[in-house]
Amino acid sequence: MLVVVNPPHTEGFSVDGNIPRFLFDQINARYSSEDIRMWNDDGEELIDPHTLDFYKKAMAEATPGKNLRFFREMTDMTQVQLAEKLGTTKQAVSNMEHDIRPISKKTAKELSRIFRVSADNFI
Repeated sequence: MLVVVNPPHTEGFSVDGNIPRFLFDQINARYSSEDIRMWNDDGEELIDPHTLDFYKKAMAEATPGKNLRFFREMTDMTQVQLAEKLGTTKQAVSNMEHDIRPISKKTAKELSRIFRVSADNFI
């Protein structure tokens, strides 16, 4: 995949190859979506998912608990394994995933470290 960034008042830069998620997050945090263009390996320009209706709907329905479950499942981690990493119980993780128990800022920061994503996903 190729990512090209053309920020205003610079010559821009490009990154080619298998691009890690954290790098995408850094690029998206620093530059506006109008300045970023992505192509797949076949040379087809990719569409920014933030502009699609299904993405907007999914984000409107997202909750900290749903995000927690999503990231946990994406890493093939069980509730027990996550509980051990957080120093809590499986029941506490389950309650957070079902939005019964709010996720504290401290826990959000720890989840951010574990999943390598922004803590904002859990607040």
